[in-house]
Order: sequence, then structure tokens, then C-alpha cells
Amino acid sequence: MFIEFLRTNRYVSYVLAIIRLYLGIQWMKAGWGKIVSGNFDAAGFMQGALKQVSGSHPAVQPWWGVFLKELALPNIELFNTLVPWGEFLVGISLILGLFTSFSVLMGLTMNFAYMFSGAVSTNPQMIILGIFILIAGINAGKVGADRWVIHRLFPEKKSVEYMAKSA
Repeated sequence: MFIEFLRTNRYVSYVLAIIRLYLGIQWMKAGWGKIVSGNFDAAGFMQGALKQVSGSHPAVQPWWGVFLKELALPNIELFNTLVPWGEFLVGISLILGLFTSFSVLMGLTMNFAYMFSGAVSTNPQMIILGIFILIAGINAGKVGADRWVIHRLFPEKKSVEYMAKSA
């Protein structure tokens, strides 16, 4: 019942737009700060996470430590590009309401990656808000560019037809 409410209520789309704007600004600022500083390096963060893998109750799970040690750190230059640009583009996309579901999914993926690495910060609140947007689906982008773009890309989708008629 609540999920259907999130997905179909016309007024909820405005609340979701506010949440989307908030998340978008947070992501955009985080990414832009890393881009303009020109010296972003995720290696220290990842090495710090690896230090938290040991002990009887590790803050970072061993399987995630293997990922960081074997995949992420050897490819640190790729991650040093993906992280700031990923944050920035997720932010812009959420602000515009463009490809909202995909963007929030990518934002949630980053939030979980940071939490897996032992950084709590604002990630839990961003995850909760992001989940509302993700569950709402097309309704979360109704007050945004998705209203026109998704309708043009996928005219056969009934949910998009509903979106176009109900706004």
C-alpha cells in the first residue's frame, strides 16, 4: 500500500523532488570539490579501510578488504577518476531529475561502498532517502526531466503513460 502510494501519488512526486534535490546537491558538491581540488586520491581511504579488516569484530568485512586490496588499489587511477565524476554526475542527474532511478541506484552503490569501507558519516541518511526515490520509480522523476525524456525513450511503458497523463 505504501509502495503504491510512493509510486502513484501526484503530490508525493513533489516531496520526492525535494528529497531528490537535497541528495543531488550533496552528491554534486562532494564530487565537484574533489574535481576542482585536482588532488583527490582514494588510496589513503582504501588503505585506512584495510586496517579495519582485522580483529574479532572488524569494521570492514574481509570480503570487502579482498576487493579493495586485489581490485581497487591496483587500479587506483581508475577509482580516482570514477569516484569524483560519479558523485558529480549522480548529483547533476538527481538535480535535473534525469534518469532518476538509475542515478539514485548508482548513488546508493557509492553510499554502500563507503559504508563497507568503514565510513558512516551521512551515508545512512542518504541511503534511506535514496531508497524512497528508488522505490517510487518513475514518480520520483515526474517533477523533472524524466517526465519528457523517459516518455520519449520508452513510449510503450504504461507507467510512463500514467506519468504523462497524471501530471
